[in-house]
Amino acid sequence: MPNKLEKFAELNTFSNTFSFHHFDIPEGFAKKGKWHSEVFKNENPIVVELGCGRGEYTIGLSENNTSKNFIGVDVKGNRIWTGAKYATDHKMDHVAFLRTRIDFIDYCFGENEVSEIWITFPDPQPQKNRARKRLTNPDFFLNRYKKILKPGGLVHLKTDSTFFYEYTMEVIKENNLPLIFATDDLYNNCPEGREELTGIKTYYETLFTGKGERIKYCCFKLY
Repeated sequence: MPNKLEKFAELNTFSNTFSFHHFDIPEGFAKKGKWHSEVFKNENPIVVELGCGRGEYTIGLSENNTSKNFIGVDVKGNRIWTGAKYATDHKMDHVAFLRTRIDFIDYCFGENEVSEIWITFPDPQPQKNRARKRLTNPDFFLNRYKKILKPGGLVHLKTDSTFFYEYTMEVIKENNLPLIFATDDLYNNCPEGREELTGIKTYYETLFTGKGERIKYCCFKLY
């Protein structure tokens, strides 16, 4: 297994991996609005996983679904390396990775460019003074997602945190967002035909379920 510096070096050679940093903001991200035409070279729907870590969920969703394009987003390059290398080695042309902060997401995608967003096991940020860092915060994050999602586009959340699940459900209610499905015990209440919800496990999900934690899930629209 290569060390962190070796991963960073190899990551820069992957054609499926891109980076966007704060010093790029004045110029904007070169692929914004051009993911279909320049990266995937098709018009299939784009699915984005935020905070993808090693890319387990991005890869899992994409392995048997070539009718959609998948992009894993994370700020940690040494994490992204795992998924990016797997996609490269397996010639998964409908999978890409983006190294950036999630609060830059609206700099990286154009209006109506994304069809679905997945948020998988984010830091719940329970401290009151860190509320703006919660990835379903309506002002700081949901407004950013709304800029890039197609009308009727979906947001999926999977979490082990009761606090974060209840916080998100309250956000949905207070903002009158269309709720598609919600459960505080996914493994005992998985919707029929949605095997990917329990069949794909991230590193953290494996840890949480191994400890007997109940996994929560909700799916909603922003408009």
